[in-house]
Amino acid sequence: MYDVQKKREDFPILQREVYGRPLVYLDNAATTQKPLCVLDAMRDEYLNVNANVHRGVHYLSQQATDLHEAARETVRAFIGARKTEEIVFTRGTTEAINLVASSFCESQMKKGDEVIVTEMEHHSNIVSWQLQAVKHGIVVKHVPITDGGVLCLDLLEELISEKTKIISVAHVSNVLGSVNPVEDIVRIAHAHGIPVLVDAAQSAPHFKVDVQSMDCDFLAFSGHKMYGPTGIGVLYGKEEWLEKLPPYQGGGEMIDKVTWEKTTYERLPFKFEAGTPDYIATHGLATAIKYVSSLGFDAIEAHEKELTRYCMEQLQTIDGLTIYGPKEQHDAVVSFNVGNIHHLDVGTLLDRLGIAVRTGHHCAQPLMDRLGIAGTVRASFALYNTKEEVDVLVNGLRRVIQMF
Repeated sequence: MYDVQKKREDFPILQREVYGRPLVYLDNAATTQKPLCVLDAMRDEYLNVNANVHRGVHYLSQQATDLHEAARETVRAFIGARKTEEIVFTRGTTEAINLVASSFCESQMKKGDEVIVTEMEHHSNIVSWQLQAVKHGIVVKHVPITDGGVLCLDLLEELISEKTKIISVAHVSNVLGSVNPVEDIVRIAHAHGIPVLVDAAQSAPHFKVDVQSMDCDFLAFSGHKMYGPTGIGVLYGKEEWLEKLPPYQGGGEMIDKVTWEKTTYERLPFKFEAGTPDYIATHGLATAIKYVSSLGFDAIEAHEKELTRYCMEQLQTIDGLTIYGPKEQHDAVVSFNVGNIHHLDVGTLLDRLGIAVRTGHHCAQPLMDRLGIAGTVRASFALYNTKEEVDVLVNGLRRVIQMF
């Protein structure tokens, strides 16, 4: 195990106060804080290497290009992709999913064809497909969950038909913390010749993700949820699929030759990277990946699992508190409500105690409808959180209850 208190020193914001109280930051599923090494790497590139990548012959452009493409190799190794050509830089998970939904529907689907998602999806993996349903007449179906927040995997086979063209699922629910059996989902899908897109926004920061062992066809994750900068994300796609799909956007970088009669496109992955990339952010993302990798994902996963277990155990000592999600296979996110107290009131009062949690529907309104609630309070953990912070949360909740 790494020294958590020592690692907290890498994140200066964790030393600040809110309303005169030490900050307890438990909103990591929304975004994580950034270590100094990431901030320093990005500042250094802006100060010393800033130049547009790929097109320049001058020294700074070539140096920036080297850093940008080195970041792509870092990502490739991080998720176990075969080639850097399979790594597409995007603005985040949302854009990556939209890219696949748009390009896949345009080239691989027709009216009446189906995409299967799950009942616990983030809006980015629902609305992206609904937009294509309006444009192309495709049908969006979903796999239900149990009352305990577990995916009804046995019903997936029943939903698959000859019109099912792709399955798109969250690896980990951003509300329930449920860890979905993506390897089983991929195996079932591939038995029917159906590709799978995995939303790894809530898994890549917490445990090792390997696209080869998973055998998924596409995978998306965001930099800002794993200690990197905002506005940068990754789409992994198997080379054979990326070759089949048309570009998502047009512009510079993604072209081979443009004439008034016809345009031909650049090779992978640049076909999907129109315009100037955020080459500073890719360097920041690579630095963040190296940072978490140096700690070891086994250690990070063990620490966060223990925090999650401890938090659920302590919350269960509060009368009238309801925790949502499974007791097992529950990862780094704990969503709950306290009696009849509105989740927004709970979050607002905790904030006055210096405790940052998320409240609301968490961009998962269909899941809220399934649970029969308007929203929850959500505490989510990162590598720098501690049991002492969980204790502060629990004591804060007791104070909130006393106010009501």
